[in-house]
Amino acid sequence: MAKHKIIHVITRFDKGGSAENTFLTVCGMDRERYEVVLIRGLALESAMDEPRARAVESNLDEARRAGVRIITLPGLVRNVHPVKDLSAFFGLLRIFREERPAIVHTHTSKAGILGRWAARLAGVPLIVHTPHGHVFWGYFGRLKTSLFVMLEKITAAVTDRIIALTAQEKEDHLRLRIAPARKFEIIHSGVALGDFINPEVDPAGMRKELGIPPGAFVAGTAGRLTPVKGHKYLIAAAQKALLTMPGMIFVFLGDGELLAELKAQADKAGIRDNIMFLGWRQDVAGVMSAFDVFVLPSLNEGMGKVLVEAMAMGKPIVASSVGGIPDLVIHGENGLLVPCADAGAIAGALETLRGDPAQRKKMGDRGRVMAADYGVESMVRKIDRLYGVLLAELS
Repeated sequence: MAKHKIIHVITRFDKGGSAENTFLTVCGMDRERYEVVLIRGLALESAMDEPRARAVESNLDEARRAGVRIITLPGLVRNVHPVKDLSAFFGLLRIFREERPAIVHTHTSKAGILGRWAARLAGVPLIVHTPHGHVFWGYFGRLKTSLFVMLEKITAAVTDRIIALTAQEKEDHLRLRIAPARKFEIIHSGVALGDFINPEVDPAGMRKELGIPPGAFVAGTAGRLTPVKGHKYLIAAAQKALLTMPGMIFVFLGDGELLAELKAQADKAGIRDNIMFLGWRQDVAGVMSAFDVFVLPSLNEGMGKVLVEAMAMGKPIVASSVGGIPDLVIHGENGLLVPCADAGAIAGALETLRGDPAQRKKMGDRGRVMAADYGVESMVRKIDRLYGVLLAELS
């Protein structure tokens, strides 16, 4: 049986959620049925340090061992850059014409716009796009956001299917009339849960390693230090929470362009001794084992795979009620939802959970059960089924 060639396209192949989702997808496809190609940019805007760059290279090596052919397009960048964007577009057009794939599957907004139009002009039979969330709010100003909405509407016309990570993400697209409902498929982002279900670390030992005082109540978060993740509201919440919970520790796991600004905010608030900025670390599960509560104060979130990781570890969650988060965090069951950008509400939720260990355990246990629905195998199986339906429609 002849294999179907599938080409995936993404700008930043780093250690972010969309890149990890793409990595797990290309590695998981059935090699008996598909020839898989990954086109990626250099992700220079991710400003990765050496450990993170090594982790990305490890992912690329693993993908190659899984039979994925990797093509690097230096002009394929996340930020708008007219010269590089034109270079990337014509590079994609050339590759698609030479490779003649059955399906082009694009990932994230920028790669989605360039890749889908290049695929259309190259005569690719089937075009699939995964936004991995959206940029309809929380990222840009009104004018730039309106431009992206318009581009998404126009580009959806040449797209056969759009994969939403959650039901809420689909609803957000429908509300803005990006595309008709028939074009959407909901497929949760797959998460490799092994390290989080059975972390090979002693939480007490990790707390000692990090220098967390014995008995301290720890609220932690993980993710890029970038505006849309809402970290400044967590620091403001820390300032409020420490008035009634003075021994509390807040841990920020991740790096990004806001590191200096967030440190300055903590210094100005006089709470720097209660806040730890750990940067990017590969032992995410080990660090998270030291948390009592996981916090995600995002202003926008497609799904938030880190929530699934926290759930798999049995951590109760405090998170913004935005984007796809309410599809994962059920208020009162596995965590507490708070209004977006509301430091007072975050502080109040943390105080509630700190004072109720039984509720924390109940929420953590419920989260462990829920996390099982978001494994990698389930995601790959659903994507494979979607490809099969689309290919059958061509016959």
